[in-house]
Amino acid sequence: MTSELTLYTNPHSRGRIARWMLEETGAAYDTVILDYGTTMVAPDYRAINPMMKVPAIVHRGQVVTETAAICAYLAEAFPDAELTPLPEERADYYRWLFFAAGPLEAAITNRALNVTPTAEQQRMAGYGDFDRAVGVVDQAVARHPYIAGERFTAADVYLGSQLMWFTQFGLIPRSDAIMAYIGRLAERPAHARATALDDGKVEEVIAD
Repeated sequence: MTSELTLYTNPHSRGRIARWMLEETGAAYDTVILDYGTTMVAPDYRAINPMMKVPAIVHRGQVVTETAAICAYLAEAFPDAELTPLPEERADYYRWLFFAAGPLEAAITNRALNVTPTAEQQRMAGYGDFDRAVGVVDQAVARHPYIAGERFTAADVYLGSQLMWFTQFGLIPRSDAIMAYIGRLAERPAHARATALDDGKVEEVIAD
C-alpha cells in the first residue's frame, strides 16, 4: 500500500457511500475488499472495527468508522474539495446528515424488518413513524437543489446514497422530489467513478 488513506469495504455494503465520498475528494487511497464471512470477522479487521462492519477508513493512522462520520471527516480532511458547509449552510448540513444517519435509517430498517411501533412506542422511537420520517425528507429535498442549499456537500453524499438505495429496493415511495434530487446526484462524475469501481470488484468478493 502506498497512500496515507485506506478504505475497507465490500461492494455489497454501505462502503459504496464511502467510496463515492472518497472520489469526490480527489484524494489518493488504497482499497481493501473484505468478505463478510471471513476477512471481515478476522482479528486483523476486528482491531480496526470491533463491530466487524464496513466501511472503515484509516487515515494517517487514525480510524474512522460509521458512514456519516466518514463523510464528514473526509470533507474536513480535504478542504480543497469544498464539501464542507458554508456558514449559512451549516444548520441544514448537520441537521440532515444526522437525520439520515439516525431517524431515517432506523425507520427504514424497522420497516424492512416488519417492525411497526405502536402509538405509545412512537414516543420512544426517534423517527416517530415511517410515514412521518419519509415525509420530512421528501419536503427537505424539495426546498433546494441540494440538501443544504444551492451547493453540493458531503451531506448529499450520505443522504443521497441512502435515498438511492431505498428507492432502488422499493423501501420508500419514489416521490417526484426525491427522484429529482437523486437524479441530480447520479450525474456527478465522482458518483459514476465510484459506481464503476465497486461494480468492477463484485466478482472478487466471495459470496457470504
